[in-house]
Amino acid sequence: MPLITRQEDLEDAIDRLGRSDFVTIDTEFIRETTFWPELCLIQLASPGATALIDPLASGIDLAPFFRLMGDEGITKVFHAARQDIEIIFHLGNLIPHPVFDTQVAAMVCGFGDSVSYDQLVQKVTGARIDKSSRFTDWRHRPLSDKQLDYALADVTHLVDVYRHLAERLEREDRAHWLNEEMQVLTARETYDPHPDDAWKRLKMRVKKPQELAVVQAVAAWREREARERNVPRGRILKDDAIFEIAQQAPRDSADLGRLRSTPRGWERSSTAAALIGVVNAALDLPKDQLPRLPRHAQQPEGTSAAAELLKVLLKLVAEEEGVAPKVLASADDIEKIAARGEEADVPAMHGWRREVFGERALALVRGDVALKFDNRRIAVFDTK
Repeated sequence: MPLITRQEDLEDAIDRLGRSDFVTIDTEFIRETTFWPELCLIQLASPGATALIDPLASGIDLAPFFRLMGDEGITKVFHAARQDIEIIFHLGNLIPHPVFDTQVAAMVCGFGDSVSYDQLVQKVTGARIDKSSRFTDWRHRPLSDKQLDYALADVTHLVDVYRHLAERLEREDRAHWLNEEMQVLTARETYDPHPDDAWKRLKMRVKKPQELAVVQAVAAWREREARERNVPRGRILKDDAIFEIAQQAPRDSADLGRLRSTPRGWERSSTAAALIGVVNAALDLPKDQLPRLPRHAQQPEGTSAAAELLKVLLKLVAEEEGVAPKVLASADDIEKIAARGEEADVPAMHGWRREVFGERALALVRGDVALKFDNRRIAVFDTK
């Protein structure tokens, strides 16, 4: 199929695709050297229509594509949607809606945790996808017919996959099970987090409020720098450097130069000078303005053992319902239910998840039910 490089061809393709009540979408992009993904190819399909759009073509205006993404009357179907939606949000300043993510739907339908696209296609349609073009540099032009065929297969098979999963969800009355995940996928804050919250992504613990103040300030500064310069966060400053800066509290370039986690000589750069200003501002905060350290409450006695039993129960319920376990409850859900019981404010204790798993988990925590090994299988039995 030819690559669309002219505006009139793009308009015509979008018009044909927009006549269906759903459209499947995939994108190819590069982001190894940038903060924002660089869009290199857009693939679209609906029953009877397909399109491969070259966003790198001279003079191409993607407004028709974004118009299609914003059409509330058309369901936008993705597989593992988050990165594709991130690109659409960044370039078009919109979140596609409504959205159907076949990876999430597949978990609800019992295809396992985070099933890959090619595995799902094979299980649903029997087709095998040639993966030899997976590591293509999608910026390179011209793209070969083999590369274009590979890219198009990412959306043409998705038409049949979507129909199969949607019909199965409707038949089993589980369509509403996807709502919570789709709400997260279509929430603006998912793709536009505030830089002041960047520290929350870091896997580090600090022991003093002043250290946390430095971590928060430096992480926010790095986030803004990376976005403005469109480079990966690590190109600005490594995560371990943020932690070392919080511990060592460098006040000037000489202090910064003594750190092990920053490149030699970097302390004399203009970027380092800006960083030092941020660090000093955090270090000079009055005591009453310092952030509070996150509290890590001590778990009640028996929490660890209860969590292990809940994991077994989760596996049993997931097998019984024919869904992936993590659709019902996350590891964090399990830990909090084990520790807090009814007071655990986690997804597994709300909506359909509570009905399917949460109530049974509470019964196990209360001792109303127990697990036993019966005829070489683990089973649940009432204790009353």
